[in-house]
Amino acid sequence: MATKVLSLRLPEEIAVEIAAVARANGVSVSRAIRMAIEDYVAAQRSDKAFKARLKQRLEEDRELLERLTE
Repeated sequence: MATKVLSLRLPEEIAVEIAAVARANGVSVSRAIRMAIEDYVAAQRSDKAFKARLKQRLEEDRELLERLTE
């Protein structure tokens, strides 16, 4: 799987907490953060309001791209 390196800024308190959670679960901080992001994306995919906002955004982007190609 291809990967992309991202920079992430966290408040100190959250950084300490995620490090503790990762240690307790025997995973790296990177893995713990990836797991949290995967859970977040999965939750969004099942959220009807998110899907509606996404469809609206897609329509707006489509309209903009059509105008730019005229």
